[in-house]
Amino acid sequence: MLLYVYIFVLAVGVSALLTYCVRNAAVAHGLKATPVYGRHTHTQPLPRLGGIAICVTFLLAALAYLPISKFLHIDFSIRGYFGILVPVLLIFLMGAYDDLKPLKPNAKIVVQATAAILLYLGGFGIHYFQSLLGGHYLGRAIDLPITILWVLLITNAFNLIDGLDGLAAGSAMISAIVVFSAAMSSHNNLVTFLVVVLLGAILGFLPFNFHPASIFMGDSGSLFIGFLLSALSMAAASRTTTLAGMAIPLLAFGLPILDVTLAVSRRFLRGHPLFRGDTDHIHHKLLRRGFSHAHTVVTLYAVTLAFVLASLVVLADGALLAPVLFVVGIGICLGVQQLHYSEFSEIFQPVARRRQIVTAQANVRRAAEALSSCSDFRTICQILQETLQPVGLDAIRIKNLGKDGFPLALLHSLHYDSDGKWFLEWSERNTDDSRWEYNFELLSHSHPTLGYASLFRMPPSKDVRLNWDLLAEEFRNALSEAVEQSTARMKGLPQTEQNAELNLVRAACRAAD
Repeated sequence: MLLYVYIFVLAVGVSALLTYCVRNAAVAHGLKATPVYGRHTHTQPLPRLGGIAICVTFLLAALAYLPISKFLHIDFSIRGYFGILVPVLLIFLMGAYDDLKPLKPNAKIVVQATAAILLYLGGFGIHYFQSLLGGHYLGRAIDLPITILWVLLITNAFNLIDGLDGLAAGSAMISAIVVFSAAMSSHNNLVTFLVVVLLGAILGFLPFNFHPASIFMGDSGSLFIGFLLSALSMAAASRTTTLAGMAIPLLAFGLPILDVTLAVSRRFLRGHPLFRGDTDHIHHKLLRRGFSHAHTVVTLYAVTLAFVLASLVVLADGALLAPVLFVVGIGICLGVQQLHYSEFSEIFQPVARRRQIVTAQANVRRAAEALSSCSDFRTICQILQETLQPVGLDAIRIKNLGKDGFPLALLHSLHYDSDGKWFLEWSERNTDDSRWEYNFELLSHSHPTLGYASLFRMPPSKDVRLNWDLLAEEFRNALSEAVEQSTARMKGLPQTEQNAELNLVRAACRAAD
């Protein structure tokens, strides 16, 4: 234990020094990443090569393990030693290259899968079915794909939660406590040593990554940490009881696994590419609920710690697996419900509520279908009112159809307010009291934009939840196309017919008033 303490302290110092040097060098050479609006919380370009400091610290300590083990007469497997260092180095190099020149998701998956195969061949993998079937090749044929899936899951899970300053690194440190405990209990000296080094390397980097961060670890850090933890967790849990051995790492990495599961599920339900980034991760949800950056990170640290404590309970007594999983399952359901993911909200709704949601979504889809073949402004307004009013929406606001757009006066029954915005209202309630607003841009094939639109719902008697994340693109495209077609049709009319239609609209507006 004294050796581990020395190694840990040394790793912290080396990592901090290397992080300082990498940050300054990256800034001096202009190697800073520009934030993407809407996805990143920082506003200034910052270097994202902090993973170099973490990985170099780890590799230096790993190399030092050779003379240390010889001096202390510690037996270890050369095959296992290089079986983890080689694929880890491969992942780091891929991540560093991706930080400088982004790779396609498919290419990264191929490299990660290749590294997972190298891990398995080096003895770091899942060997449950191989042992169960007495070493039969069929067992290896089952264990290898499971190993690859596990490595891909954990590696990319830590990459996905790396969205706030200090979140991924701090969560990895907390989760690594379980790996350290499992390695100590199974007397796996190599794994214990490597976990201690990883903990020290992350801790040395964290002060530079806390909010406001001066450097990010980038893919070279998040992929490296995720991959290494996936490998070490398999090695550390290999000698525990069967069910506990499977549950311990799952619980230890509960937060990143939950986040990646929600991300894949919602993207699948929305019909979006699974590898396309979005702003609906757990930390994004907490920020939108009013949490500050620091409070969000601390909250997710606490969630990670709860998963870790559950994992340690199972590690201490495998008989408690069932009640622990039951409590964790209840906690996950309650947490996801509080995050208000529209894709999963129906799971927690009673049958009558689900029927109401389905009916509302059908109305919005009907609006999109009707708008797709519409080329008349007055018909657009009629469709919007007929389909959206039953859903519980009270108004739609349209602003600025673009410099080449047609006068907004053509939109039947629109009211002009003091802010220069046009409203189509079918509610007697004041739109200033709106409790819900959904904004989107009207896109055009021939112009940068047609304008902007907002849907409103005033304080309703029944709060109808709509899956706008699923319907937004379909509805927006249909409305944009209808407005563009109507504009083109009106511009093609002779001036006399345009004036006649304008007079009809104005007369209808006066009659409505």
